[in-house]
Amino acid sequence: MNTAVRPLLELTGATVRFGADAAIDDVDFRLFPGEVHSLMGENGAGKSTLIKAITGALRLDAGTLVLAGETVHFASPHDAQQAGISTVYQEIDLLPNVSVAENILLGREPRRFGAIDWRRMRAQAHDVLVDLGIDIDPASLLGTHSLAVQQLVAIARAISTDVRVLVLDEPTSSLDLDEVAELFRVVRELKERGVAILFVSHFLDQVYELCDRVTVLRDGRFVGEYLTKELLRIDLVQAMLGRAAADVAAPARAMDADDETAPYLTARGITVGSGIVDADIDLFEADVLGVAGLLGSGRTELARGISGIDRLDSGVVRITGKSGAPHSPRSAMSLGVVYSSENRRTEGIISHLSVLDNITLAVQADRGVARRIPNARRRELAASWVDALDIRPADLDRPAGTLSGGNQQKVLLARLLALSPRVLLLDEPTRGIDVGAKVEIQNLVGEMASNGLSVVFISAELEEVLRVSTRIAILREGRIVDVRASDDLTVDSLMALVAQPEGLDG
Repeated sequence: MNTAVRPLLELTGATVRFGADAAIDDVDFRLFPGEVHSLMGENGAGKSTLIKAITGALRLDAGTLVLAGETVHFASPHDAQQAGISTVYQEIDLLPNVSVAENILLGREPRRFGAIDWRRMRAQAHDVLVDLGIDIDPASLLGTHSLAVQQLVAIARAISTDVRVLVLDEPTSSLDLDEVAELFRVVRELKERGVAILFVSHFLDQVYELCDRVTVLRDGRFVGEYLTKELLRIDLVQAMLGRAAADVAAPARAMDADDETAPYLTARGITVGSGIVDADIDLFEADVLGVAGLLGSGRTELARGISGIDRLDSGVVRITGKSGAPHSPRSAMSLGVVYSSENRRTEGIISHLSVLDNITLAVQADRGVARRIPNARRRELAASWVDALDIRPADLDRPAGTLSGGNQQKVLLARLLALSPRVLLLDEPTRGIDVGAKVEIQNLVGEMASNGLSVVFISAELEEVLRVSTRIAILREGRIVDVRASDDLTVDSLMALVAQPEGLDG
């Protein structure tokens, strides 16, 4: 990047306060035309606040924002969009029940004689899609397409205006490798056109593959701006954490993978729709069973079937010899089996409720509405888990949705652990959270297993599965094809197993 070129967007001394606390404090940030720039930092470092300040969702308490040489003050995201700044979020904010064309031109539909000109709208959407190399029918319903295509449609919508700055907030968190490659192709095309792109991701590999520069925040303050090609990964992690990467402990391995004790939970021949077929699972006490497979391999279906979220079409689950599969989440909880969904936003945290209410929700539901837990007991219970899991800030009355992603995940874990479960199924528990919080969650899994809990750990990141698990079940096309001790595998050998075409086992 030739820094003699004038920045397209520049923040100087940016400060945003919530009460007495500064979410960002005297932060400088530059974004040049035709570059991909990553914003890095732990959860709570101020990344989201900085993005909201740039995109008009929050006002600066101090500092200046300059766009194309002019000082600007955005009263709303609409004002920012009118100025050429568009955002595509991790959770796609489009309408799945209407067409691709309607989503791209929503609020800007071409009209003829006062009515929407549907033919012209589809033609305009088609031109935008073709321009990005996206081959889909603009008249098709958005909801019939994959998440990857929907993400590309969100980008098409963003650039269908006169976009100068494109903010991509965790755009790859739900995509497989081929879909990520397609997204990166589109991003590089936009970069060639001179669009300035702010790319936020917790995947270091993707940051180093795509981004020209990195800005690091820590505790709401500016740490540094670096050329990606000149910054070692270990130095980036240290800049984010404020301590050496070697100081971050590895989770303890609780169970010996060769342990011959009887399993606490067994599943035999379970089938859930077409997602998981004739699967057998053994889960031991103090065991962390990793589940590895490509997107669509049946990872989530396996967990939802065992935990009673989705009804089994066939097969049986036995817990300490008791026959009969959990037929609902409540029946699973009564057997000591709890499930943490990969979709933390819609099936996990209730954002507007307090940390206190979120943690005690399942315990109260288990007791029933007629047996209310005294408020003093609720606060005592929630406070004990806030302390045990180091949830920050330690404010029981704060809305859970205002916490960082890593701390929201801890709140969700606290809710489940408050039930004193024997089996914990974790589906993508570290998705969308930073390196430091990710390691904390991984360490918590090791500690829980050391205390006798049986854990099923699902993650798209194979390195993480290897790091956390004692054994790994390999899934391909809805079938468990092998179970291996994690110590016998490497990332490369595990990738070869999950990606191996059917018929080539051996």
